[in-house]
Amino acid sequence: MIEDFSGARGSNKDKSMPWKKLDANEFGIQRSMIPDSTRMVLNKLKKKGFQVYLVGGCVRDLILDRIPKDFDVITTAELKEVRKVFPGCQIVGRRFPICHVYVDDIIIEVSSFSTSARTGKAPNKSFRRPAGCDERDYIRWKNCLQRDFTVNGLMFDPSENVVYDYIGGVEDLRNSKVRTVSAANLSFVEDTARILRAIRIAARLGFSLTKDVAISVKELSSSLLRLDPSRIRMEINYMLAYGSAEASLRLLWRFGLMEILLPIQASYLVSQGFRRRDGRSNMLLSLFRNLDRLVAPDRPCSEFLWIGILAFHKALVDQPRDPTVVASFCLAIYSEVSLSEAIAIARSNSKQHNSHFQELSSPEKDTADSESKISQQVIKLAESIRSAARKLNNRDYIANAMSKYPQAPGSDMVFLSRLMLERVEKMFGNVRRKGNQERDDVPSLERRINYKSLALGDFHETRRVFARIVFDTIYPLA
Repeated sequence: MIEDFSGARGSNKDKSMPWKKLDANEFGIQRSMIPDSTRMVLNKLKKKGFQVYLVGGCVRDLILDRIPKDFDVITTAELKEVRKVFPGCQIVGRRFPICHVYVDDIIIEVSSFSTSARTGKAPNKSFRRPAGCDERDYIRWKNCLQRDFTVNGLMFDPSENVVYDYIGGVEDLRNSKVRTVSAANLSFVEDTARILRAIRIAARLGFSLTKDVAISVKELSSSLLRLDPSRIRMEINYMLAYGSAEASLRLLWRFGLMEILLPIQASYLVSQGFRRRDGRSNMLLSLFRNLDRLVAPDRPCSEFLWIGILAFHKALVDQPRDPTVVASFCLAIYSEVSLSEAIAIARSNSKQHNSHFQELSSPEKDTADSESKISQQVIKLAESIRSAARKLNNRDYIANAMSKYPQAPGSDMVFLSRLMLERVEKMFGNVRRKGNQERDDVPSLERRINYKSLALGDFHETRRVFARIVFDTIYPLA
């Protein structure tokens, strides 16, 4: 069932478009797709007489039959009323306050229409309340106009099984487009982080940016330098830790953002002769492709893993290594066996390494039969990873990363803290020379991942997944 309203789409071209009330069954959305924790929050607020909806990216993902990263709730209840329903919840945020409702170890974010109205941007005055639009539609519509992208401006009422679309979100989903609700240049000036969210959404969904969004991303890219480093880190983590890292890196490169955010990696792509729309791969992209195969929006890794991958790759760019040395390092940190055991297993490996990677050197004859020389090189590799991690926090080094390419914008942005990188150094830069006990079995790299531990940045789990990613990259499956 579709019920049309006479209204306008909050688009860049101000084209008129009917408002739509759509039957969720048309998209295959079932209430069972909503986690029990979220349904409990929805039901309790509903029983208290409040209107309550799912909103934003979770509705988009349900329509696309994808697994949402999280489920956000919006309600007509004031935040203080939400706290009465859930006494243990916390109100967080100053500019855009919301409630964190705790259900076991899960946090459900609950926002209020009234708070959004007070803190958000007022709707454009040219959008007048259409005839026949009741108060509930008007409240929902105003909230949608305050959102970043049309595909994030959808609301779902599970009790009525209805999806509300006031700004053309469903049309843009069908056309695989990322479009801002207001004019792109104004939207990105209002909130610069939307530039990164546009890239993230496009990467995750395989969508393209509309022409005006693409132009504004390029023209306003330097404004990212004004963002707080913690905000940059959060957005980069959303790109790299949730299953769309390779696509995100390709888009950051295509739109000239990598030179600003990740100059070291941008310099590498330039050295590889990579064009903006290059479809080829390389070791950096292959590492993140293999990361993407292991994580997902509902099974992310911690930021320590992707930082470790960046440091490891930088170490190999600085000095290419024998594949056996890399394999020995991976096996040593994966199973925490002695280095001599790891080397023995690596040398018995019959798989062919990827010979296209410039970061891998040809096997050296004088190390082929020498365990001690391989051991020395593994230790040096571990030291070089620690050194590479420190470079990710070195403002001068980052500023000079693109010095060979003067056409690129200059950037000395440091968004990774020293404390964080020290943990990465410890996590990926150490190997045991002696194991606890001798092993007769070869450790399996297909061991089941503990995703809860991985998301929390557990030392051992993160090392194991890192080793598996590197090994699968060096020795790809046929």
